[in-house]
Amino acid sequence: MAQDLVVQRPQGLYCPPGDFYIDPWRPVARAVITHAHSDHARIGHGQYLAAAPAEGVLRVRLGDVNLQTLRYGEAIEHHGMKLSLHPAGHVLGSAQVRLEHGGQVWVASGDYKVAPDPTCAPFEPVKCDVFITESTFGLPIYRWCPDQELFADINGWWRRNAERGVASILTCYSFGKAQRILSGVDPSIGSIVVHGAVEPLNRAYRAAGVQLPPTRLVTEVSDKADLRQALVICPPSAAASPWVRRFGEASTAFASGWMQLRGARRRGGYDRGFVLSDHADWPGLMSAIGATGAQRVIVTHGSIPVMVRYLTEQGLQAESFETEYGGDAVEADAAPEPAP
Repeated sequence: MAQDLVVQRPQGLYCPPGDFYIDPWRPVARAVITHAHSDHARIGHGQYLAAAPAEGVLRVRLGDVNLQTLRYGEAIEHHGMKLSLHPAGHVLGSAQVRLEHGGQVWVASGDYKVAPDPTCAPFEPVKCDVFITESTFGLPIYRWCPDQELFADINGWWRRNAERGVASILTCYSFGKAQRILSGVDPSIGSIVVHGAVEPLNRAYRAAGVQLPPTRLVTEVSDKADLRQALVICPPSAAASPWVRRFGEASTAFASGWMQLRGARRRGGYDRGFVLSDHADWPGLMSAIGATGAQRVIVTHGSIPVMVRYLTEQGLQAESFETEYGGDAVEADAAPEPAP
């Protein structure tokens, strides 16, 4: 019987032939990182391997770690294991890990989305025997609207607020979601102010060649009138802190895939909710899985039982791994804004 190329261990998902881990949640000697979100890229590992476009954001998140990078599609041999990284379409530098050994091909996808996104390389289906997939939004109710429609809604909300002299505070994850929003909004409406947790990541995106409109920290805005017409992008933790008081009267919104659930906006206390996710929706998950040609699918973090049952009904060999990934969780580790 062929050896599984990825198994569960207390430290994370382990590759026995290669003797390394993929996105481990406890310190290990060798870690392959699919992307720089904090539940997948943690501090404390001996050596890190990631896709080259992720280097800047990983340095922002993790500091001066021992990091080796690979270009997308570039293959290396390690202990007889052929390894390569392929675009996952999730955030800047996100990658699927392709493993080839003993006549088998496995792909660990990390987090991914198939919708177009100008801030990162698009998802690339990789043919394999076994596909490890996330299931953050793995329910049929999750179906994202086109970005053109979504950003028309966001821009309309901002424009109406600016005309009333009311700041527009849009909360979202500082890495990935914030930059995707920046790429889609209309900067002619007013100034764009970002929290101190967002701007270092903006700089990393710009250094990687991603076009973003000009942004400022609140401490860099001298005219208070600008603040009253500004779009303010910050993590949810900042919206519940004294930091927001300097904007005066404001309309608040939250951008997340969870906003598709009726009542989510009300429970969060936001005026508006915009359905925007860096994860695949149900049709995206199904199309991605189908495109791999995999007959065995291992489901991780999210709606695992629903996905496993559905895939089994489609004739696939479906099972699950238990992980410690947080999916589309609200960011809790925002950096503090510099004092005025």
